[in-house]
Amino acid sequence: MEACSSPEKLNVTTYNAVAMAIITLQTFAGMWINAFIVSVLCVAWGKKRSFNSNEKILLVLGCSRFWYSCITWVFTFLERIYPSCLDVSPILQIFLGIQSLFNFSNLWVSAFLFVFYCIKIANFRHTFFIYLKVRVDRIVPWLMLTSVLVSLSYGIYVYEVMDEVICEKSNCTTPGNFWKQRMGISQYIFTLFFLSGFAYATAFIAVISSALLLLFSLWKHKCKMQTKSGKNVSVDAHIKAVKSIISFLLIYSINFVCLILSLIYRIKRGSGVPYFISLLQHAFPAVHSIILVFSNPKLEKTLLRTLSCAKCKICKN
Repeated sequence: MEACSSPEKLNVTTYNAVAMAIITLQTFAGMWINAFIVSVLCVAWGKKRSFNSNEKILLVLGCSRFWYSCITWVFTFLERIYPSCLDVSPILQIFLGIQSLFNFSNLWVSAFLFVFYCIKIANFRHTFFIYLKVRVDRIVPWLMLTSVLVSLSYGIYVYEVMDEVICEKSNCTTPGNFWKQRMGISQYIFTLFFLSGFAYATAFIAVISSALLLLFSLWKHKCKMQTKSGKNVSVDAHIKAVKSIISFLLIYSINFVCLILSLIYRIKRGSGVPYFISLLQHAFPAVHSIILVFSNPKLEKTLLRTLSCAKCKICKN
């Protein structure tokens, strides 16, 4: 561990310091808002001793995003400021495995949340859609358990692949074994990136499909209500829901593009992703969670009450 403690190994530049300051603000904002969501849900569970399906998904999503933000910040700090620490085995493998676990969980649970909203809110007469609407509350716990187990398996697989790659690179010293070992490394990397890209694309397709169906259903229902009774509270609520869906779809699309770009950049360059992509990826957990809070009346009311109480205490002091 000497490499971590030697001062000459520091990589402190103005560019790194500014970037880390911005990432730190984004990270702590994301950790705070997701910790707030989890705490509100846990307090509500303490009162009524039960979770509905929406709360179960939000609880898993809040926990995964909180730990994803925490682990990603520590990894980014070491990568930018103390890069020599990551040369000590198996620190790099552990960080990449844990980060992949929570990133995968964050991506898929947020997609499940969107699909859940589509099934619950959209109004279609198709037999299969009606069947899903009736059965979705029973399916949600199994989906959450499956997402946790699959994310854990994915994180372990990333750890194993990176450990194998690093071991083969360290053993790649003799000219006779160079090409053979390099082909083995390429095979491991290609398999990992193919699985990651397939998982990202599948989740994105699920979100796009759910968003289009939900927007179509809400817009159709809004037009019917306007025709019958003109402007009312229900129409305003539907317009607010449409705005929330479009906002989430835009943010999720940006995050998806950043994930694909990060894969491409790592394949071509074999190093970390650019700062701009990192900043957008760090912003996703915080921004989307804020949208979720303000689209949920109970969470929004609790947040505004909490901020109001905090403001009053600051004013008194």
